[in-house]
Amino acid sequence: MTFIESLSAAWAKNNSLLCVGLDPDPAKFPAHLKGKPDAIFEFCKSIADATADLACCFKPQIAYFAANRAEDQLQDLIAHIHAKHPGIPVILDAKRGDIGSTAEQYAVEAFERYQADALTVNPYMGKDSVDPYLAYPDKGVILLCRTSNPGGSDLQFLDVGGKKLYEHVAEIIARDWNVTGQCALVVGATFPGEIARVREIVGEMPLLVPGIGAQGGDVEATLKAGKTAAGTGLMINSSRAILYAGKDEAYAEAARRAAVDTRDLINRFR
Repeated sequence: MTFIESLSAAWAKNNSLLCVGLDPDPAKFPAHLKGKPDAIFEFCKSIADATADLACCFKPQIAYFAANRAEDQLQDLIAHIHAKHPGIPVILDAKRGDIGSTAEQYAVEAFERYQADALTVNPYMGKDSVDPYLAYPDKGVILLCRTSNPGGSDLQFLDVGGKKLYEHVAEIIARDWNVTGQCALVVGATFPGEIARVREIVGEMPLLVPGIGAQGGDVEATLKAGKTAAGTGLMINSSRAILYAGKDEAYAEAARRAAVDTRDLINRFR
């Protein structure tokens, strides 16, 4: 099953557009985990096990693992999710972007070493820098388009032949790069007007939407702007609000309650 097929099946099976972001910060872990050599794996595994039936996908951010020398724990985590929660795709959030020969190695890392189902990618070096990821036909390639950070407008709003740069990126990916139907786009929840514009350009292509919760994005506005006619088409990411909902040994149960609340809030506006 391809990434897009798995995602569509998870939307339906779990009645959820929630993407649970796995951004483990050991400084925020409950006391009983601190100092343990596999604390990152244990923390993320417990969160995944507690929320798998509430999510359409998981999204581990590689920097949190690499900064803590925990790449092996990331590998084990993805293997655990695939084994215990088959059908819930895993997006490796790495935002890779480099020339073709280096991109080939990044693709091997994401799809062969880590066995991720999809990878976030920076499109700004052009299609030849993205082709190595597209060479894996069952994998998803999720390209930055309109990001949720305040400085995103510095470049993404530049005029390109009468269009904003993010609009040109959306258009060229939908028209020229997505011939195999593997692509999705990152569009931040802090800019619902731009979500609507991207949806208009790309049709049914899935959108990964960070920025709700801690970053202040509006769920109702995001759904109104970005959902497809079927009420899907979105992976709405929440990380910190779920991961750190609890601070004691019952952190996984607290994470589940936060995920239930987030999923239900999203579904209210579908």
